Amino acid sequence: MKRYVALARVSSREQEREGFSLAVQEDALRRYAETTGGEIVKLFRIAETASKSDERKTFKELIAYAKKHAVELDALLFYKVDRAARNLFDYVELERLESEYGLAFISVSQPTENNPAGRMMRRTLANMASFYTEQQSLDVKEGLARRVQEGWFVGKAPYGYRNVRKDGRCVTETDPAAAAVVRRIFQLYAYEPLTVDALRDRLHAENVEYRPEAPRFTRSKLHHILLDRSYLGEVPFKGNWYPGNHEPLVERATWDRVQALIGGHVYHAHEMTFAGGFMTCAHCGKVVTGEQVTKKTKTGERRYVYYRCSRYTAKGHPRVRLPEKELDRQLMAIFDSIKIQDDSVREWFRTVLASQSRDEQAETRTKRTELQRQASLLTEQQDRLLNLRLSDEIEQDTFAAKHTELRERLASIKLQLDVLDRSHDETAELASKVFELSQTLKEQWVDADYASKRRILEIVCLNCRLDGTNLVPTMRKPFDVLVEGLDLSKSRGERI
Repeated sequence: MKRYVALARVSSREQEREGFSLAVQEDALRRYAETTGGEIVKLFRIAETASKSDERKTFKELIAYAKKHAVELDALLFYKVDRAARNLFDYVELERLESEYGLAFISVSQPTENNPAGRMMRRTLANMASFYTEQQSLDVKEGLARRVQEGWFVGKAPYGYRNVRKDGRCVTETDPAAAAVVRRIFQLYAYEPLTVDALRDRLHAENVEYRPEAPRFTRSKLHHILLDRSYLGEVPFKGNWYPGNHEPLVERATWDRVQALIGGHVYHAHEMTFAGGFMTCAHCGKVVTGEQVTKKTKTGERRYVYYRCSRYTAKGHPRVRLPEKELDRQLMAIFDSIKIQDDSVREWFRTVLASQSRDEQAETRTKRTELQRQASLLTEQQDRLLNLRLSDEIEQDTFAAKHTELRERLASIKLQLDVLDRSHDETAELASKVFELSQTLKEQWVDADYASKRRILEIVCLNCRLDGTNLVPTMRKPFDVLVEGLDLSKSRGERI
């Protein structure tokens, strides 16, 4: 009985519609084996959904198997020559199996003799298949480029839009329900103090669904949406963005604000007060991370937060895992030591904070001058870039990439200037606000949400260390003096 190795390959849905599906090929290959009194001992399949790497892996497995079992095999079976290999290089590998290992190349629907004339015919068919594949690839690329020039997406429309067919072609239109969700996502992240994790939980609390089959937004999906320029009315192509025909869902000001806020803070920290790089381990110096544990109770679910070193499982490392309630208790004990009873000390404390606010205002003015200088330079670069493009000294792709980069940098600088303006207006009241805060920290801490607690920590503490089960904060001035105990004899006027 003859023994065959067979390959069935279909690389596109168009070929399947033409009758080259895997099932059709497999039936034809088995019928041929049975007709010739043989059997297929190994059948390799490459589906139309396979990636190029998977397809290549399967082809290499076929070659390796054929070489290893060459003495036990009689031939290689294929449905057609163009089903045997995806390019001429692969076809040469199959011919080498025939010439060096004695494994005949058999195309069941395009039979050829195993002689010079037959091999020439097979090579001609392989050349034609290779030409068709390369030309088809070129046509597809040109078609995609035309779609982009016309302002249409080249694939599936992003969330908030949908693909529809009009007059025989695929176009993009707004999905009203999903578009409203996209606008809500940008609005929340831009104008409320939310991390990506907090945004995800906020949407869930508002019963905002992603899709019926996957109701909850994931952190990665939200991150992708917040960075997708499609919502500005642009379409992506080869790493650049071009004007699109679809409706923008987000205003430019909101988009610029989101990009400035998300930059460098992607997946920063969960809603955990002491996480996000704020606290380190006294044993090894690594960051202390938080973890949320949800436990079911008779009345529902309760959420617990624990903190531990990121090298918690390392050999020889203390296995300390501290609940957030314990850290809160220790911090409130520190707050108790900050209260000021003496009027003269209160006045000194106000004076120090006022001095700090003046220093911050001077620093703000310096930052503003530098940002304005950078904005002017970027504007000049944009003008020079446009002149180069108008004179055809640079190509369109280069212009698009550089223009996008400069535009993003300029938008970021303008947002920083807006933040400085707001900060400058608030600085005058900072001294009195921080002073009042220092006297009511414990009461405010108990009722504060995550964002408020984090702000209090950043005002009072530079950072924290977790030494075993003890919280060791590094206090900011002048809070550090209050915690250590005030000695006015060591102070000089406004200085500590």
